[in-house]
This record gives sequence, C-alpha cells and structure tokens, in this order.
Amino acid sequence: MVKFYSTHYTYDYSFPAVSLAYFLRYPNPYSTHVRSTDTISRSFDAITGTLTTTRLHLKRSKLPSAVLKLLPRSLLGSSPSGDSQTYILETSKVNVREGWMETESRNLEWTGVLSVIERQTYTRIPQNAEVQQQHRMTDMVAGSKQALPTPSPTDQTDVTTTVQLVSALGQPKFRRSRKLATEESGEEPVEKQSFFKTWSTAGLRRSIESIGLRRAEKSQPNAKRGMGVVLERLREGGLVAVLEGMRRDRESDMAPLGHGKH
Repeated sequence: MVKFYSTHYTYDYSFPAVSLAYFLRYPNPYSTHVRSTDTISRSFDAITGTLTTTRLHLKRSKLPSAVLKLLPRSLLGSSPSGDSQTYILETSKVNVREGWMETESRNLEWTGVLSVIERQTYTRIPQNAEVQQQHRMTDMVAGSKQALPTPSPTDQTDVTTTVQLVSALGQPKFRRSRKLATEESGEEPVEKQSFFKTWSTAGLRRSIESIGLRRAEKSQPNAKRGMGVVLERLREGGLVAVLEGMRRDRESDMAPLGHGKH
C-alpha cells in the first residue's frame, strides 16, 4: 500500500525569482531543522538549456511518537527516542528559457520504516505580449531602485507538489535487515514473533504510512512560508538580503536557550 499527498498553489513572483529562491531556501525561519546543504554535482546542457543539480541536505529528524510505539527496539538502534540526523537527496532540473523546473527529494535514512519521496513541478505562467512590453518598460525605470521589480498579478509561477510514502516493513529485504539488527542487539527472537503476532505486517505498514502522510500534510504549509520569506528577501534586497537573512537565521538557531530563538 502506498500513500500519496498532492497540493497545488501559485507564487505571485516570476519563474526566475522562484527557481532562484528554491536553491537559496535553506536556512529560513521555517526550516531551522536543516543543518547543512552540499552540492554533489551540477551540469548544464547547452543544447536544451537545462541545468541539472544533485544536492545533499542534512536535517535534524525525529520519528513521530506514534510510529515509535509501533516499532521493536532493535530497529531503533542507539536512538530509542527516534532522534537522529537524516540525509535528504535532492535532484533538480531547471530550464529558465522554457520556464519549468522539476525536483525530487527522498530520505536516505529509515527507508526500511518509511520512504518519503517528494516531487515538485514549477511552471511559468505565460504573459501576453502587451503585458510583457509594459513590464520591460517598467523594469527599466525601476531597475536602479530595487533588486527585483515588484511582482504584478501576471508575474506568477505554478507549483504542484506530490508526496509518496511507502513502508517496507515485512518485505523480504526489510526482514533480512531486521534479522541482522536482532542478532546484533542480542534480543530474543521470541519477542519479535510476539510483536508481529500483535500487528499484522500489512496493518503495520498502513499505520506507519498514514502517520507519515499526516506529517507530510502538516509540513507543506511551512515549506511554502519558508519560500515566501526567501522570495520577499530577494524582492527587497536581492542576493545580499538573502545571504544576510541566512546568516541571521543560522545565528538564531545556534543561540543558547534564552538568547535569540525561543
């Protein structure tokens, strides 16, 4: 059984601004759990005009308490509370000339318990020729006064987000991993048999996928708000404002309790 979550919304910003904000979105006040971002590879196809990028995000992570109650201790290893750091692999393809971007992010930890794959499609909303000419003239006048022109109702970008959640509990590959974890922990296999008698494999998978789905639904509004913060910084002060905002967010997240962030 696989769970899906999908949402669609529109940013009142041009596609170049939105695609740039995507690559500059961490950190922001709504993503303080993101610890670092590293670019693994980047290539540009001069014929198609497509930029392909692979990045690795390190995030603080915690399995939902409802999921922890369902899992045997051997699966949690040295982190019985479910606290950990999780790597997220992100791949993206963007074509500014044609006005589209496709992204995919997936977790690299806890995949035996729950794999979460998020795909997004960003699409430029076309403008008619007359409006484009008016904007070019306006931008020429305003260009020296602000980093990015103030967006108009026709400067918009559509975004469709789809999240796929699937648990591998009970699958052959997962059963082998579970057996190794049990042997390493020294736990008696009888306890595990009792556990799986209480919960059917299919029922357990459905429960974990449903919990993950609810968590994904709650996280999407914050992801949108975080992008909104970066877009506003771009509009007000360009890259300088974004980098300064990143610095403040990083310092706030690292501040001791009682100083800065609460």
